[in-house]
Amino acid sequence: MDLQRRTMRPDPVPRAVLLGGAALLLGTLLTVGSVRIGGQSVRAPDAPAAEQRALRFEDRADGGIAVLDGTSGHLIETVHGEQGFLRGALRGLARERWRRGLGAERPFELVARTDGRLTLLDPATGERIDLESFGPDNAGVFARWLRAGPALPSKD
Repeated sequence: MDLQRRTMRPDPVPRAVLLGGAALLLGTLLTVGSVRIGGQSVRAPDAPAAEQRALRFEDRADGGIAVLDGTSGHLIETVHGEQGFLRGALRGLARERWRRGLGAERPFELVARTDGRLTLLDPATGERIDLESFGPDNAGVFARWLRAGPALPSKD
């Protein structure tokens, strides 16, 4: 009898524990699903804007991206090179405009907030990119244009 007891497998997990775990998992999925379907925002409210600037972006024939002041139309900078993050962010916003049948006339809004966050907003579609979420180097790509004046004429 003692030998038989040693070779038997230990008791399985009690059924009540399994049912409780399954109920917890199902409750979590239902809660998350209802928030997502209901369109409720789970974001923290935005801090007030410390600075903001309207920006337009245009592709150039040489493969660069012209960064223009959205109010005056003055050239701020022409960005050359791969610029993966910049191109990716703009591509996503432009795709949403295209999907809605909107043009590129209306400028984007670059907003620096009092809590240090940096947001690129598209007033035409309501889309936004919280730039600080992608790290300081990627946010810095946009941050330099907050106070930048018009580009100086090239000395070519």
